[in-house]
Amino acid sequence: MIALEMIERKSYLQKIKTALKRSKVTALLGPRQCGKTTLAKEIAINRDCTFLDLESPGDLNKLQNAELYLSSLENLIIIDEIQLKPELFSIIRVITDRNQKNGHFLILGSASPSLIKDSSETLAGRIEFIDLHGFNLKETGRINQNSLWLKGGFPLSFLAKTEENSLAWREGFIRTFLERDIPQLGINIPATSLRRFWTMLAHSQGQILNSSRLAQSMGLSDKTIRYYVDILTSTYMIRQLQPWHANIQKRQVKSPKIYFTDTGLLHHLLNISNNEQLRSNPIVGTSWEGFAMEQIIRTSGSIDAYFWSTYSGAEMDLLLNLKDQFIGLEFKMNETPKTTKSMFSAMDSLNLDKIWIVYPGEDSYPIHEKIEVLTLWEALERLNI
Repeated sequence: MIALEMIERKSYLQKIKTALKRSKVTALLGPRQCGKTTLAKEIAINRDCTFLDLESPGDLNKLQNAELYLSSLENLIIIDEIQLKPELFSIIRVITDRNQKNGHFLILGSASPSLIKDSSETLAGRIEFIDLHGFNLKETGRINQNSLWLKGGFPLSFLAKTEENSLAWREGFIRTFLERDIPQLGINIPATSLRRFWTMLAHSQGQILNSSRLAQSMGLSDKTIRYYVDILTSTYMIRQLQPWHANIQKRQVKSPKIYFTDTGLLHHLLNISNNEQLRSNPIVGTSWEGFAMEQIIRTSGSIDAYFWSTYSGAEMDLLLNLKDQFIGLEFKMNETPKTTKSMFSAMDSLNLDKIWIVYPGEDSYPIHEKIEVLTLWEALERLNI
């Protein structure tokens, strides 16, 4: 097992430091227990700062007259769990408009629709957002790829001493998220209903969102299903990968694909507790696809990530614009992946510069002039160049 202090999150630390230099307010957003507070404390080590935790009664007491108190502070002000006191946004705006220096506020919050909307509108032109996720493969190291895939990147799940402890942590996280976090966001959905829906999405990993089918299974409307999906997306639990719309003749799929952002939670909801169960489960292919895809999207830093699929059967798992190159990526669980007719169709239709086939093997090698088989580690290395 890796010790927590041995996992360095250099890229995120650098992003935060850069944002503090150029923006008055930096917002570090992400799911609960993904490491926001730990990173903020690392930032605070070599700085004069005031740290306020809004779950602490003592710190809340200091904010009885928030404008008076915060205005009296000249150092970096770090506010944790800011979603618990959204009225602070307007006060922060007033204070930052008086004080012209950058890097005055670092706010941490568990992402939600209202948090992002309120902060964006109130602090427009003053705030920079950084999305934080659990550990990634570059942080944990190549040797831990299977463990990260199985247990997910939440620090206390990945670092658990035993698989049993990791499972117990994930169950606690899911229950707390459904029973406490969701209601705190002002969303009144029964925890049992949302867990059932979340589990149904787990069985739909890597598939086109079919809200009508899900609505029929749940006895709900299409609109309600889309609302549930948007909640899980805005809280970083689900990624809706949007389809690429090219001006070509083929009829294309127009609905998003659904992926869990953390495969540890995916596996827990599907009662997969170890590598043997994962490898023998029918979902292993789409689980690998989602895991590898999430690692690549995060490492690339791209906000323009898409899939492509036509009703005639041609498809590409992921499309990215990288360094003036349009690259298609396919994720294969097969230890000896080969080219397919679909790949050549995508290459011709989309004018792709390259295709990467990312697989869980040990070696990378070309299989065509424009097509390479890559390990996930090699793909991430190329994105970092």
